Amino acid sequence: MDLTAVLTAQEATAERSRHEGRADALTAAHRERRARHEKHPVEDFLHTYYPFSPAFLRRWHPGWRVGYEADADRDLAGVGDVVEDGTRRHYIDSRSPAGGAAVRRADVAGFLAKRADAVRFMHRLLTRSQLGVRPANLSCFGLHEWAMVYRLQPGQQRHEDLPLRLGQAETDRVVEANQLVCSHIDAFRFFTPQAVPRNSMEPTRATQVQRDNPACLHVGMDLYKWAAKLVPLVPSSLVLDCFEHARSTRVLDMEASPYDVRPLGYGVVAIETPEGKAEYVRRQKELAQGAQQLRRRILEHLDPLIAAGSEEDAHRLGSGAHRSR
Repeated sequence: MDLTAVLTAQEATAERSRHEGRADALTAAHRERRARHEKHPVEDFLHTYYPFSPAFLRRWHPGWRVGYEADADRDLAGVGDVVEDGTRRHYIDSRSPAGGAAVRRADVAGFLAKRADAVRFMHRLLTRSQLGVRPANLSCFGLHEWAMVYRLQPGQQRHEDLPLRLGQAETDRVVEANQLVCSHIDAFRFFTPQAVPRNSMEPTRATQVQRDNPACLHVGMDLYKWAAKLVPLVPSSLVLDCFEHARSTRVLDMEASPYDVRPLGYGVVAIETPEGKAEYVRRQKELAQGAQQLRRRILEHLDPLIAAGSEEDAHRLGSGAHRSR
């Protein structure tokens, strides 16, 4: 598929430098804590739950529509995904007929050949979980975090350094007084055994495409995961936009949780009260709109690739059918 732009080596180097500076700023606090062997239950979540390192986030990718002069990578041989011979993993080089500088671009065909099933799954998931395609469920109130500590004994909770804001007995009563409607498999799988039967459904990986809720905080945070898995097809700037959205979402996730995060400088969304529920829904709606914009941007990169792949499959099937007659 044709490129929409080709950056000179100078332009690509400048874009890479800007990206690296932005990534470094976003991960600085985490890297400093890691050097001191310190943990942060709110801010470190994106670095511990999702398998993407600060070094990964620092790598610049322009996306599959944009190429750049390969000379921009000349000084990076052996660094990151640039191989010792100067080539770059998941990229291909082509020289212009006029003998100009080699142009480097994402190896779309190679990437799709290796990860076609995963890409199709992500496309289906993101397409089906759009606002307007599936109604947003705004009745969960962040109770997934409460279900993860329901009826635990002292010392069993995940965030051992954070006290429960209401204590264990009252936390359990909040769970019992509300309906659990969690539809996200990767939140549900951390429910305590006692909380599992209290949920209105049993989400599974097989039903994720049918169940992911456009307004779910974890569905919104997962956009970071999907974008990261799709580089170099999507630009790294979009990955960082998803990272920032996920970080903002994590704040509400923990402010509405049973944990007391006020000592860390955060507020409280007391979802055990009508006022707290209303605040949660208001902020959830705002985050869902932001997630939808990011979801749409990811799909703008995937839609033409999926459409092209479908056309090729149809052509092959048609050719095969013609030969068999």
